[in-house]
Amino acid sequence: MSLYLEKYESELSKKFIKNGYVILKKKNLTNLKYIRSLIIKKSAQILGIKPPNDKASEKFLNNIHKDIKIKDLNNFRLKIIKYMNEDKNFKRNYFYSAKDLLFTLVGNELAMQSRVNLSIQLPSDKSSLLPVHSDIWSGDSPFEAVVWLPMVNCHSTKTMYLLKPEKYNKIHKNFSKYIGKSSLDFYRSIKNDVKWIKINFGEVLIFNQALPHGNVVNKENETRWSMNCRFKSLYSPYGDKKIGEFFEPITLRAASKIGMHYHLPKIND
Repeated sequence: MSLYLEKYESELSKKFIKNGYVILKKKNLTNLKYIRSLIIKKSAQILGIKPPNDKASEKFLNNIHKDIKIKDLNNFRLKIIKYMNEDKNFKRNYFYSAKDLLFTLVGNELAMQSRVNLSIQLPSDKSSLLPVHSDIWSGDSPFEAVVWLPMVNCHSTKTMYLLKPEKYNKIHKNFSKYIGKSSLDFYRSIKNDVKWIKINFGEVLIFNQALPHGNVVNKENETRWSMNCRFKSLYSPYGDKKIGEFFEPITLRAASKIGMHYHLPKIND
């Protein structure tokens, strides 16, 4: 098969396939700062306090656990999700923060998840765990990729983990032995082979969501804030989550628009 890719495209693609993820450090933080300012503005409004200035943004988010109780966290999070997804420029900024990666690794005619997810993981909070899983196992298409944006610096137990592709390929061949096992049993069997993603605000992560991933209890003394959203090539196969229901087209090209509206001329006998 001949792939007419630029050298950097080919190298990035090989890296993504080999490692299961790619991290891009952004030179221009305009899109990411727009997103972070949204969640800070709403968070401060909910808490009834004055929003911090830009220099204090990370400190504010890292220490949000000092202002909110675990029992109130989910309601707090849902209010922010509603607010950011209703903002007319939010998803556009989310897409543009990862546009270069997406166009190279996924395609330039894209469908984007209709609602972006927000994760807030307070220190020692056991209610915000995402057990090890592959999105494909729950009906997602293998043609999707996840763009994961940290709103604070994430490391150690304050981040997510991803099973390395070469390790997953071995497990995949003998997956029947895990039938009847719990997600905890599965995690224990792979925990020495997972990659803990170290990523800072100002960087963008795109990862292969077919690979098992998840998080554990945040044992750091700071709160984790991250967002995740699925993207896929518009014309690639869909799983249980369909276009118009879960996904919406965002970069439809001229030839596609013409083709969708084209009808052969009628010839009268």
